[in-house]
Amino acid sequence: MAVADSRRERRFSDGISIGVLTRLFHRDLVDEVLRDTRSVEQRSRLLPARVVVYYVLALCLFCEDSYEEVMRKLVNGLRFIGTWADDWRVPTTGAISQARQRLGEAPLAALFDRVAVPIARPGTRGGWFHGWRVMAIDGLVLDVADTPANLAEFGKSGGGKSTSPFPQVRLVGLAECGTHAIVAAAFDSWKVYERELLARILSFFEEGMLVLADRGFFSYELWKEATVTGAELVWRINDNVEVPHLERWPDGSYRSELLPKQLKTDVRRGMNRRVRDEDRISIRVVEYMVTNRDESTETIRLITSVLDPAEASAAELAALYHERWEFELTLDEIEAHQMAHSKLLRSRKPELVRQELWALLLVHYAVRSFMREAADDLDLDVDRRPAAAAARTDSGHPLSLAHDVSAARVPQAPAP
Repeated sequence: MAVADSRRERRFSDGISIGVLTRLFHRDLVDEVLRDTRSVEQRSRLLPARVVVYYVLALCLFCEDSYEEVMRKLVNGLRFIGTWADDWRVPTTGAISQARQRLGEAPLAALFDRVAVPIARPGTRGGWFHGWRVMAIDGLVLDVADTPANLAEFGKSGGGKSTSPFPQVRLVGLAECGTHAIVAAAFDSWKVYERELLARILSFFEEGMLVLADRGFFSYELWKEATVTGAELVWRINDNVEVPHLERWPDGSYRSELLPKQLKTDVRRGMNRRVRDEDRISIRVVEYMVTNRDESTETIRLITSVLDPAEASAAELAALYHERWEFELTLDEIEAHQMAHSKLLRSRKPELVRQELWALLLVHYAVRSFMREAADDLDLDVDRRPAAAAARTDSGHPLSLAHDVSAARVPQAPAP
C-alpha cells in the first residue's frame, strides 16, 4: 500500500525545493520587477510584495497543500537559507488572499517575460536541427475554481448536458522542444481561439528558430505574419487547404504557394481578380503516410518555409515534425504532474487565476532550467530525463505517440 500511495502522489515537481526557485528568481531580480511594475508596498506589512511573489510561486510548487501549509514550507525554506526571521508567524488565509490581490498579475507576468528565454546550448542534445533551434506551439484548456467572478470572466465550454463543470481558460505557448522550456504564453477565456492567442506571441518568434505547429494553427494571415519574424516554419495543414503542385523536387516534396482565402473564393466565383505578387507566399509541401496504433494509415501534409531541399530533405522534415510531441509532453507535465490531482487552478478571482498561471509557468521553467543544466553536465538528452519519461496515462501506462515516425513513408518523385 505504501508503494501504491507513493506512486499516486508522485508529481513533476517532487523533490524540488524552494532553493530551485530562489536560484533563478533571485531577490534582486524580484525587487527590480516589483519596482518596474510599481508593485512595491508603500508601508511595512506582514507580507511584503517580494514574499508574496515567492509565495505564489510556492503555491504552484506545493499544489496539494493548503494556503497556510504552503506558507509554512516557504518560510521554512527561507529560514534554511538564512533569509527569514525565526519569530515570524504564519498569517491567516484571509491575509494571504488580500496580499495576493494587492500584488496582482503584473509582477509575475513581468518576471516570466524577463526570465523565460530558450535555454538549449549549442551542445544540448535534442535542441537543434541543422543549426535551427527547434520550437513548437501548442495549447491546452485548464479548469478554474467555479466562482461567479471566474464564470463571468472565462465561461464554461460546451452546452446542455455536455457543459463543463468548471469555468475554463485556454492557454497557448511557445516551447523549446529539446528542453521543454516554455518561453512565451498567452491565455484567455476558452472562447478565444488558439489562433488569436498565437497572434499575441508571434513577437517571440525570431531568426534562428524553426517552429513546428499542428494543423489547428494554420491560416494564411498567421503564416504570413510568422514568416516576417525571420523564423522558419514547419506546420501541418488540413486536407482542404489548396496547395497547387508547381514543381516536384527529387526528395518527394514540391514547390507551391499560398494565396489569401478571400482572393481564392472570389476567383472560384468567377470574379476577375488579379493576383498580386505580394499576395503570393512561396512554400514547400511535404506529404507522407504514417501507420497509427490501430494499424490504419493517415496522410500527413506539412508546409514549410524551408524552400531548398538541400537544407532539409522531406524525410528529415517528416521526422522532425513529430518532435512537436515534446510539447504535448510538456503540457502533460504541467497539467497532470505539476498541478494538483484535481487538475484545477485554485484561485477564485480572474486576476488571481492569471497570476497563478504565470506562476505555474515560472515554476515549470525553473525546474526545466535546472534539469537542462544537470543533463548538460552528464551529456544527456534533457527531454529524455525523468520528468518527461515519467509522463503516464491515468492507468499508469507510458504514453505512446499517436504516429510512429519510423513508419513514415515519404513519396519519391516519379521516374522520368
